[in-house]
Amino acid sequence: MNKVEAKTILARELAAYADRPYRQLVALVDNPEVIEVIGDSGTKYQIEFSVFYDSQTGGDLRVMGSIDDGGWRAFVPLTDSLIKKPGDSCV
Repeated sequence: MNKVEAKTILARELAAYADRPYRQLVALVDNPEVIEVIGDSGTKYQIEFSVFYDSQTGGDLRVMGSIDDGGWRAFVPLTDSLIKKPGDSCV
């Protein structure tokens, strides 16, 4: 897996979640979303996004994304996350 390509794709897709309103992300708590993206190299990546409360229900949300190419990286995917506050700002 090309780590630079994978990190770039994950950052781009995670940024789209940062743009979503807090209330829309709450609907995704305990409902992971999975997408497939093809990188410029032609590699097919799978990205899973999980949304959960960072510390307490009704508080900050953590959006975690993990990416792999279906090879051994599926066991140890690259990850990144963001925190969305109830007022729609990101940390």
